[in-house]
Amino acid sequence: MSRNRLESHTGATLDFTFNGKAYQGIVGDTLASALLANGVDVVGRSFKYARPRGIFGHGAEEPNAIIQLGAGAATIPNLKATQVELYQGLEASSVNGWPSVDFDVMGIIGAFGRLMPPGFYYKTFMYPKKLWMTYEHFIRKAAGLGATPVEADPDSYDKLNQHCDVLVVGAGPAGLVAAREAARTGARVIIADEQSEFGGSLLASKQTIDGRIATDWIASLVAELAAYKNVQLLPRSTVFGYYDHNFLTILERRTDHLALSAPSGTRQRIHRVRAAQVVLATGAFERPLVFAHNDIPGVMLASSVSTYVNRYGVAPGNKLVVFTTNDNAYQTALDWHQTGRQVVAVVDSRTNPSGEIVDAVKALGIEVLVGHGLIEARGKKRVKAALVAPINESGTQVVGAVRYLDSDLIACSGGWSPAIHLSSHTGAKPVWDPNIVGFRPGASKQQERSAGACRGTFDLAGCLAEGASAGAEAAKLSGRGDGGLQFPGFSVEEYSEQPQQALFLVPHTQSTSRAPSQFVDFQLDVSASGIELAVREGFESVEHVKRYTALGFGTDQGKLGNINGMAILANALDQSIAETGTTIFRPSYTPTTFGAIAGRDVNHLFDPERYTAMHRWHQQQGAEFEDVGQWKRPWYFPQSGESLQKAVNREGLAVRNSVGILDASTLGKIDIQGPDAAEFITRMYTNSYLKLAPGKCRYGVMLKEDGMIFDDGVCACLADNHYLMFTTTGGAAGVLAWLELWQQTEWPELQVYFTSVTDHWTTATVTGPNARKVIAKVCNDIELSNEAFGFMDWRDGTVAGVKARIFRISFTGELSYEVNVPAHYGRHIWEALIAAGEEFNITPYGTETMHVLRAEKGFIIVGQDTDGSMTPADMNMDWVVGKNKAFSFIGKRSLQRSDTVRENRKQLVGLKTLKGSDVLPEGAQVVFDAKQKIPMSMQGHVTSSYYSASLGHSIALAVVKGGHSRLGQVVYCPLADGRSIAAEIVSSVFYDPKGERQHV
Repeated sequence: MSRNRLESHTGATLDFTFNGKAYQGIVGDTLASALLANGVDVVGRSFKYARPRGIFGHGAEEPNAIIQLGAGAATIPNLKATQVELYQGLEASSVNGWPSVDFDVMGIIGAFGRLMPPGFYYKTFMYPKKLWMTYEHFIRKAAGLGATPVEADPDSYDKLNQHCDVLVVGAGPAGLVAAREAARTGARVIIADEQSEFGGSLLASKQTIDGRIATDWIASLVAELAAYKNVQLLPRSTVFGYYDHNFLTILERRTDHLALSAPSGTRQRIHRVRAAQVVLATGAFERPLVFAHNDIPGVMLASSVSTYVNRYGVAPGNKLVVFTTNDNAYQTALDWHQTGRQVVAVVDSRTNPSGEIVDAVKALGIEVLVGHGLIEARGKKRVKAALVAPINESGTQVVGAVRYLDSDLIACSGGWSPAIHLSSHTGAKPVWDPNIVGFRPGASKQQERSAGACRGTFDLAGCLAEGASAGAEAAKLSGRGDGGLQFPGFSVEEYSEQPQQALFLVPHTQSTSRAPSQFVDFQLDVSASGIELAVREGFESVEHVKRYTALGFGTDQGKLGNINGMAILANALDQSIAETGTTIFRPSYTPTTFGAIAGRDVNHLFDPERYTAMHRWHQQQGAEFEDVGQWKRPWYFPQSGESLQKAVNREGLAVRNSVGILDASTLGKIDIQGPDAAEFITRMYTNSYLKLAPGKCRYGVMLKEDGMIFDDGVCACLADNHYLMFTTTGGAAGVLAWLELWQQTEWPELQVYFTSVTDHWTTATVTGPNARKVIAKVCNDIELSNEAFGFMDWRDGTVAGVKARIFRISFTGELSYEVNVPAHYGRHIWEALIAAGEEFNITPYGTETMHVLRAEKGFIIVGQDTDGSMTPADMNMDWVVGKNKAFSFIGKRSLQRSDTVRENRKQLVGLKTLKGSDVLPEGAQVVFDAKQKIPMSMQGHVTSSYYSASLGHSIALAVVKGGHSRLGQVVYCPLADGRSIAAEIVSSVFYDPKGERQHV
């Protein structure tokens, strides 16, 4: 079927295509193993030099085999072929290479790679400036990897919030026994692993545990875990982020192994897990060796060669050369020998390797070259030979003749790097350990512990023991078990290992700058010479070198290249790796689809529409709606084909002359409680609430630290240490977040608690001269007289048989009552109020009329009449700023800055057009001289503008430089058609300037 498939490995066949060519794999293959089985050498091109690249690894560390899966709406770019499970009909292609991956025109540039060192783009494309747009066009065309789908995703995704006692990340040997020990205590356990099967490295191992081969031992342990009701097994699930308070995110690929698009159900799911304790058993990555032309297809990791042979039955070549600095790669030589194919030689950089596994290889007649280095690979689109030579004991120089080894496959191993990514997410600083030639996890910042290879323990017996201990300890700390282990130990068959050599850059007969490219980061073509050049150009920080050279920027996020790169940097700086340090890994551990992150929060669920309890009533009355925040609010209620203006005129006159009713349920409402509630609220608003008595309300303005208006609203004292804060509709979420921010970060000593109750209450505002008469018809247990129930008071009572809270607050300047009832009584109360007001021709009105009414009174709308640069004084609202020096509030000091007290600031004024029928456009600029040549000197702008039926002319609010001192002056608003509208600057209060009507 395929030239590299071992006869001992069979299975049902699966058809697939790669780059338009048909192939066959078998059930259980990954796309990578299937391509190797079919002898596909070149799977992609490198990012910068477009060099041909082949499969290098077998898991998340793979830097080269980056593919585009499928086509059309469901296509996914930038997947690793090593992590794509093969299914019938799979279609994949390389993400770059034009016109094909075998012949890429951009590869011509790669031949001149030395002319494009790090910083090449910065140095080259700066001049001449006028050509930058041309440069950018071609750079962008050449950049990037896969193609993003432009059609709507046909699949659905979801999210699941979970809690557990113990979350085990990784189902290798350490993770499996950790989960078992925790499960046996009764703890709720989740174990997640990114592979399709549990077992980790043991899936490709021939070792025995407790007298059973590894795969049988795994099957037994997984079966035991599956039998526990308190255990959740999550294969094909990558823990991609570890956040504060033991919050972790897991991407579960539910149907990706079945087809491009989910046959049914969701394609992927994100589990958002809050764990009491976490065990990290994420394993380690084999480190490649940096030698000349180490990127040619046919150069692979030694452990990956063993994995493809043992797990997938694929021998990706015929003549193997093993190059190693440690004992592990000798197992690869043994595995390859058992396929019947040739092991040309084992090249060991150590001068005197010894031990059982070394002897086992020699006993097979395989040549072992000690004290040697593989200094260069030869070949173009496939390895043809390996050049080896003796090197000195420190691994810095070639000290003998170069030997040519005929081979088509090189398996290299520079040791192992613990996968410390998730522990780094927690803020734990990695610690360099020269004994393992790698970074260990730093001191834990969360309720977690690492076990096994990710902790720097590489022998199987040690991994198992650490995993069991970690699982028992985690269960105990979560409140389960006593921390004791429930097994006698493990009997493991394994070779004893000798110390490895720290070799990060294999010497060549030429200097690093002259030798053929020695690649550190395969995907982004970062070479050893590039790192040394960065040092010569003045970069010393590992973070700066990373950004200058792009080391670790690819989709593998430095899983293979970082240690080698840091070591080469440290050598160039003449300092230790510990002194040089490391970059810190951040989420996501591997690329995660936007679809999964969004889940079902797309289209109408991305920005949900919020409805009040009276929404259907409004619809039945023919209301037109507008979006305010996420709320659908009635805009106006047209009758008999009325235009917007006619409907607003009718609604406004009804309020001024009789009574109107407004659905005000959308106003933000925040319940605030606690012994320090009054003190906290006083710090948030510009006026004091320390003496506000129960039954009373007070209007307040909230500022940012810079003294600019952030939000406004009324705050009512419901009882001692209990308040209800009203916010603007659009500002509710922002205000709640603002309160929480200050309480948690600045004043944690204050005992105060916030609860959003906006959705809990329906608010019907009855306003107008007859408002009291309407309320009196449905409420008989509240004394409504002005003396008993004054302006800015509130009372509890019963309205139409429902317990209600009534606030006497006005946003119209008329007598007003805001009736609040639990939301599920909303429509009942609304219809009862409408019925009670029939004899007064009660008129429902919408937000447009509300804006006209409030503008007539000069009441501002935060965000419309303010723009983040207005102080209370600018809005002519100094009266709301407390003058008592005994208390402070956010933004108080900023009100005294030279900029905020300077003359000629933009200030709120009213504008009355000289021709009453002219309505100024909102946003229109204000100038003093209509005949001034363009560019005109802008003096302000119109913030709100309406025609007022009550006043019989148009009105506008505007902010004008020095406006408070310009009353009576005529200004002009130029229009797009060349005309200008003249208007007089007047007081911002157009109607009932003394405020008598709301106090009657």
